[in-house]
Amino acid sequence: MAAQTAWSMSVRRRLRHWVADERAGAIVLLAAAAAALLWANLAPASYTGFWATEFSVRLGEHEAGEELRTWVNAGLMTLFFFVVGLEARREFDLGELRERLRLVLPLVAGLVGMTVPIILYLAVTAGTPAAHGWGVVMSTDTALALGLLALVGVRSAALRSFLVAVLVVDDLAALAVIAIVYTEHVVLPALFVAVAFVVATLLARRAGVRSVPLYVALGLGAWGALLASGLDPVVAGLVLGLLTLAYPAARDDLERATDLVRAFREQPTAELARSARLGLGAAVSPNERLQMSVLPWVTFGVVPLFALANTGVPLGGDVLVRALTSPITLAVVIGYGLGKPLGIVGTSLLLTGASRGRLRPPVGWAGVTGAGTIAGVGFTVALLIASLAFTGADLEEATLGILASAIVAPALTWLVFRVLSLLPAGRRERALLGSAPVLVDLVDPVDPERDHLRGPVEAPVTVVEYGDFECPFCGQAEPTVRELLAERGDVRYVWRHLPLSDVHPRATIAAQAAEAAARQGAFWPMHDRLLDDQDHLRPTDLEHHAAALGLDVEVFRRDIHASDAVERVVEDLDSADRSDVAGTPTFFVNGRRHFGAYDLDSLLHDVDVARTRAELDV
Repeated sequence: MAAQTAWSMSVRRRLRHWVADERAGAIVLLAAAAAALLWANLAPASYTGFWATEFSVRLGEHEAGEELRTWVNAGLMTLFFFVVGLEARREFDLGELRERLRLVLPLVAGLVGMTVPIILYLAVTAGTPAAHGWGVVMSTDTALALGLLALVGVRSAALRSFLVAVLVVDDLAALAVIAIVYTEHVVLPALFVAVAFVVATLLARRAGVRSVPLYVALGLGAWGALLASGLDPVVAGLVLGLLTLAYPAARDDLERATDLVRAFREQPTAELARSARLGLGAAVSPNERLQMSVLPWVTFGVVPLFALANTGVPLGGDVLVRALTSPITLAVVIGYGLGKPLGIVGTSLLLTGASRGRLRPPVGWAGVTGAGTIAGVGFTVALLIASLAFTGADLEEATLGILASAIVAPALTWLVFRVLSLLPAGRRERALLGSAPVLVDLVDPVDPERDHLRGPVEAPVTVVEYGDFECPFCGQAEPTVRELLAERGDVRYVWRHLPLSDVHPRATIAAQAAEAAARQGAFWPMHDRLLDDQDHLRPTDLEHHAAALGLDVEVFRRDIHASDAVERVVEDLDSADRSDVAGTPTFFVNGRRHFGAYDLDSLLHDVDVARTRAELDV
């Protein structure tokens, strides 16, 4: 039974990792598109008939009835745009774009990267009825682009942030075009009702209301009102996503959650269980909570279902021949394959030059070029607009062009980074990372005269850990830190105290004990000993540790409670607050906060990037 439990836990852990991998979403989406093509060609009547099936919802005298494909496109895809809005808001609040000046270049690049494909499309389809479908080439499939970028082997947080910032304007503009160009009639009273629901959502958020059922009801109300107005209701998803705040967990919220969990531990009742669950949820920003709960359903349910419903195109000889000579197919492929890179890369070059470097991308020019080529993936929104702009053979030709873009874009991106890999190491890193100043998350810089340092004082890379000697996760991270320092001679390590006294009652006295040992020149031996033996942190245990290290125990006992030891711990706590650090362990690499796992590979990746950036700045 134990082995089976361990095996099942391992399977669940691997499944969670797979679900979190952006490559997995891209693979599932492409598989769904392939399945749709097989279905439509092996059983065309079945495919067409199934998605044309009428599905109705009735409430009293009111009834909404649409084809299954319409329910997917106008209903479930609202969740897709909701996730796009959440991702964009997170970048604005916590990512590279929290410095608003950095928002200018990607937004302008996104607008131009959307305009150039439209111009090319109109040039190819000039004088034909197909020109009406110019909106098809506007928008990039953000999720698919990020997944394909990972599939071609590119791992760069800065490039990912830049790409998201560039592409969010695509989705906003595309939804505006759907509303204005591809909507025949708008019912204004219903539109005003939709706006009222959005305003009510904003007011509830500002009032601090955290009722999930209330927000679900308001979102459904906005969606239904937009549907009744004649506009595409997916707009509701993007707007509500952009209104959802992202912020780091506050220590007060974490301490409140800890108190609730402790109360449940002492009296395990259903009411206290509910309070503890709500308290834990409230400690995390609504943006992060919603991404965690909604993203897997969108990635592995909604988007593949959308692809299954919209990419089933007959591939008979006449269809392919017609597509090869079709101005629609050609215009879509040119618009995405050529227009997107030209718009994004050209705008970035022009703005950087015109501003004399004040506005520049957060990545190098190889990164910008790779972002431009991978942005040539038009899928979800492109198919959505194609279904509104075309019917019959024209829709088939547009769909084939969109599917072709999903092949051309990653192929061009692979070629860009393949050429990059042939460059010498220094030029390759500069071309990928660029020379833009790095945003620093660590408010209080490292001071060698004050901070406890391990490793070369002049090392180009500094790893700062805010830790708690009683925290089991800090104990688990310690071997990784030691391995990192042993493997890399260009890293210096700093420990700063963050005793979580509400969870670990002996953490504060242990931190003061480390400072008392520091007065006798033994901070690091005491640091190692405390993390190696976290179960023995009582005052008598601390004295035994001091004696084992050969310290003067009487002096040590007095220094534990000395004002400078206490003040030093308080200063580190204040420093953690200024950098929005609420939990342990929290790592910073050259001032940038490390997100995700603290295993050796993850830390080494951040260290390598930081070292390369440091060399480029020299």
